[in-house]
Amino acid sequence: MGATHRDAGKPIRYIAFYLPQFHRIPENDEWWGAGFTEWTNVKKARKYLKFQTQPRIPSGNRYYDLDQDHEAVMKWQIRLAKSYGIYGFCFFHYWFKDGKKLLERPVEKFLWNPSLDMPFCLSWANEPWTRIWDGGNQHVIMPQKYGGSDEWKKHFDYLLPFFRDPRYIKIKGKPVFVILKPEQIKELEGMLAYFQKQACEAGLEGIYFVAQGSDYCNRKSRSRQIDSYILYEPGYTQREFSIYCHKYIKSMMESPGLGMSLVLDKAKRCIGKAFKIKSPYFQMQICDYDQFWRRMLSRKYENRQVLPGAFLDWDNSPRRGMRRSRVFKGANPQSCGFYLKKLARKVQSETDEGMIFINAWNEWAEGTYLEPDESNGYGYLEAVRRSLR
Repeated sequence: MGATHRDAGKPIRYIAFYLPQFHRIPENDEWWGAGFTEWTNVKKARKYLKFQTQPRIPSGNRYYDLDQDHEAVMKWQIRLAKSYGIYGFCFFHYWFKDGKKLLERPVEKFLWNPSLDMPFCLSWANEPWTRIWDGGNQHVIMPQKYGGSDEWKKHFDYLLPFFRDPRYIKIKGKPVFVILKPEQIKELEGMLAYFQKQACEAGLEGIYFVAQGSDYCNRKSRSRQIDSYILYEPGYTQREFSIYCHKYIKSMMESPGLGMSLVLDKAKRCIGKAFKIKSPYFQMQICDYDQFWRRMLSRKYENRQVLPGAFLDWDNSPRRGMRRSRVFKGANPQSCGFYLKKLARKVQSETDEGMIFINAWNEWAEGTYLEPDESNGYGYLEAVRRSLR
């Protein structure tokens, strides 16, 4: 399924993160206004800098609904993804205290429809929901609590039909379960041990746990029950240059150009805040696309179980507005294809699984998506296909 790299070594498998927030739910209607979906932020986006492409418009104005038109949309997406070399989707999964679910209908409908022939796995977005989009970062609108074995059993029982599905992606015979922010789970060791026990009792070979969040992945101390971690980009690379990361000095020495550019950008934004300069240049974080990719390609992996990541473009100003957004300068499909090809070769020779997690299939409000748009057409999909030739 999907195209593969033809050189020696394991075939490359691109797995694209998949956002399900393209349909209405009562909670979003209450929190953000009637009719809210991801398209709401995309449509109201503004262009703050000359090099920005905003608003982003899907080709043919395909503002799809993942509830009302689920089967037709998913069949179109799967056909498109496979034809350009995407191996599978990693759906974001939202589970909260007492079994409260959000945005679950698209992936549940996918599970119930075996004609949607696409490998997939789940990434548990386990952070609490806050009002970050309108500036209220500390205002929690959906708390996240993990409870004990009763809560864990309820969650595992929900996940089991997904794990048993023949389309579900496995590593070493075990279903892959990604956790966005393991560091936020105080009960992590007990929870993962419980899940493993339940999986074996259910007839599975176990669960292959993967950490996604860049903060967890850049920590010295990590759980031994986490089998691997995704270098989730561009967050992982940015986090390497945080003074709170134990790799900070090493990263600055290995990539001084990128490190210095991030330091200067931070200083510029601090000046803008101190002197209340309203110019977007002093308000927004502006990153260099090529510098980030060069760092990603030069990095030495800690071990062969690492699951490298890639990103296409990035501009999350539709979600966060001018003052709290990050935008990349220099992103384009041609450069992306060039870097993806180099990454594919690196991953093939330096890792065991040959997997690359792409951010993302449809993160439209963060500006990183493979779906065709009015500006680049099928350019980023073509970049993926070129990298596999």
